Amino acid sequence: MKRNFFLIGNWKMNKTCAETAYFFNQLSKQLESHAFKYVGVAPPFTSLNVAGSLVNNSCVWLGAQNMGLAEKGAHTGEISPLMLKEHGVKFVILGHSERRSIYHETDTMVEAKVEIALESGMIPIVCVGETLEQRKAGQTLEVVSGQINRALDGIENPSRVVLAYEPLWAIGTGKVASVEDVERVHSGIRAFLDQKCGNGVGEMLSILYGGSVNEKNIANLAKIEGVDGFLVGGASLKIEDFVSLIRLTEEHLS
Repeated sequence: MKRNFFLIGNWKMNKTCAETAYFFNQLSKQLESHAFKYVGVAPPFTSLNVAGSLVNNSCVWLGAQNMGLAEKGAHTGEISPLMLKEHGVKFVILGHSERRSIYHETDTMVEAKVEIALESGMIPIVCVGETLEQRKAGQTLEVVSGQINRALDGIENPSRVVLAYEPLWAIGTGKVASVEDVERVHSGIRAFLDQKCGNGVGEMLSILYGGSVNEKNIANLAKIEGVDGFLVGGASLKIEDFVSLIRLTEEHLS
């Protein structure tokens, strides 16, 4: 089964509205002739309005880095799915390790957000991954499978979810998981999905890799069986770097 291949930029807490406008204007010009369908960028919430006005007629998908647990109400500081949809957001990153470790977001909260995102017509990109200590203890698949199990608990149609394997020890460190490690984990995730959700589900879901992806390693990572794209952090902040990643991905897909 042919799965969708994604290249998603996660800007985290970077770029002003003016910087966002410049980036999206340049990106639209650079991608006028490209055929790669699933390029996405998740800017900060404050830049969604600017970005949304610039992606209307482009092939770039607009995403959010997080989402609140309710559509509206007394939730100070939260952003609802309705607000995201109003700006043209098509996907939302959920359960990123920084949300889990810094803001104590739990798998139960991630599952609730996945459900709300699906109900709102957005694609949830659910992040999972292990710490260096868990990796050294040989617990990678146990940890990742547990996160997926809890995040998808009660989700009727998990095939609409995108997963992103991001080993915590590789995020922003310059360290990249080996080809063998990525292939093993992605294969293990698919086997677990078949066990949990029924045969064939593992082959239906797109599973991305994230963790210090850049121009030097993306070509080799893209060749790995079972890798359906990338969730990119720092390398998505400069327009030249991000366009280069898109071109390299296009070469792989062709």
